[in-house]
Amino acid sequence: MTGNGISVTSASPVGCCVAFAHVESGVFLNKVPRCGPGRALPGRRGAAVPRPSGRMVVGANPMRVGAPGPEDPSRGRVFSGIQPTGVPHLGNYLGALESWVSLQGSYGSVLYSIVDLHAITQPQDPRQLRQNTLDMAASLLACGINPDRCVLFQQSQVSEHTELSWILGCLTSMPRLRHLPQWKMKSKQKNEGSVGLFTYPVLQAADILLYKATHVPVGEDQVQHLELAQDLARIFNNHYGELFPEPRALLSSMRKVKSLRDPTSKMSKSDPQKLATISLTDSPDDIAFKIRRAVTDFTSEVTYDPETRPGVSNLVSIHSAVSGLSVDEVVQQARGVDTGRYKQVVAEAVIQRLQPIRQEILRLRHDRAHLENILERGAQKARELASPVLKEVRQRVGFH
Repeated sequence: MTGNGISVTSASPVGCCVAFAHVESGVFLNKVPRCGPGRALPGRRGAAVPRPSGRMVVGANPMRVGAPGPEDPSRGRVFSGIQPTGVPHLGNYLGALESWVSLQGSYGSVLYSIVDLHAITQPQDPRQLRQNTLDMAASLLACGINPDRCVLFQQSQVSEHTELSWILGCLTSMPRLRHLPQWKMKSKQKNEGSVGLFTYPVLQAADILLYKATHVPVGEDQVQHLELAQDLARIFNNHYGELFPEPRALLSSMRKVKSLRDPTSKMSKSDPQKLATISLTDSPDDIAFKIRRAVTDFTSEVTYDPETRPGVSNLVSIHSAVSGLSVDEVVQQARGVDTGRYKQVVAEAVIQRLQPIRQEILRLRHDRAHLENILERGAQKARELASPVLKEVRQRVGFH
């Protein structure tokens, strides 16, 4: 669940987009947009395969969003989660949320969760957490998440998540969790970590398995967490009989959007440099100013070379993503344009793409009752799906 989509991508999704977006980005495990080469999930599912624009990888099998594949998507179920970090930023939108919208029409059942249980692995102000949850709901709706086409709900309102997490935790070894990248990174930053931080990958697995999800949009930094969910599905099935499908990864083909001030790092809401990140609610003037101040280099020509020219290449990637043009088309159109003028072109394209979303977020934020009603209806639908699964788990474990 985008650190920056289980894609738990902080806004980086169990993920999420569980497809989660990570705590830093706000998306649980999630990131599935459209341009650039990508890789298949390593290990069990097969070798690397090229991914054309507009395609996602399911294991080693490329699948175009909305198109039937070797396995009929209409019979699959997608789960993803995103942490309630408030309003997402441009990287969250392009890296995860845009693809979440597409997935609504590609699979028979789609669930998206605002994973507030994951959020409290870091200290939270209760009032701010409540507001951030509603702001995230408003942002998802404004981006195109449709409660009539998916189940949108608040994780903490479905208690089955935590009970299944405890049962799965009893099947998980401490050395297995100790080797997961998020624990190593976060505990090193803070010198020590909470029990919740240590075990949150198990909760991610519970988020996914509780709904018998078959596909999870994930970023590459969350692949090991999805593998834990696959392992726990196998372990439970071996102990208690076949119940859970092994969820498969939907890997993003979108390059990470980089910081405007440090193009070697990904765009992050927690970046102390306020000019580094574009929020979905930034005004047109703010967007233009941030892009104008974006770090590039001393070469005026617009080219795409992420290794030697990361700043300009980041702008090209952003321009490509918001315009729908390929990187080659963007570079071709920018021939003869210096980087100063090109920044204006990129800013105009970003503003045009984000303005309708910004306006809708601001409108929805003023209708708290509407947002709460949508989340409550979503939680009811989620409980209807989760309750019989947990009942079966309890019977097989021997609780009744």
